Amino acid sequence: MLVVLIAGGSLGAGNAAADGIAAGEWKLTETMVMNGNKTPPQSRTRCLSAEQAGDTATTFSPEYRTVNSGCERVEFKSTATALRWRMKCTGQMDMDVSGDFTFDTPKHYTATIVSKGAMLGREFVNTSVSIEGEHIGECR
Repeated sequence: MLVVLIAGGSLGAGNAAADGIAAGEWKLTETMVMNGNKTPPQSRTRCLSAEQAGDTATTFSPEYRTVNSGCERVEFKSTATALRWRMKCTGQMDMDVSGDFTFDTPKHYTATIVSKGAMLGREFVNTSVSIEGEHIGECR
């Protein structure tokens, strides 16, 4: 079993961080397409601390835990306005997960996360999540 935690949804309080995005309350609107089926957009809010806002590379990169699979990061590029990463896991279950984030202003970003999974060479999941993040103020 593979569990991938994308911190893109776990956002904490304050003003814009240098070379980062604004700390505080964020509204996240996510639209998912799973195996060709689009879901209605879902919105939620999360808080981003000043530390998290100032380190988008860590905040928006995946953490992964696997059982019977080995994972490695095969691509990683981080700038003040963009983040791109990709990881591949092989073993009992093969996964290919990539993230592409654009931080166009300190108070707005967009992202796409694509996940593909296969067992015994047969794809069983192909998911794309589009995310729009909008800063809405101080954390509640």
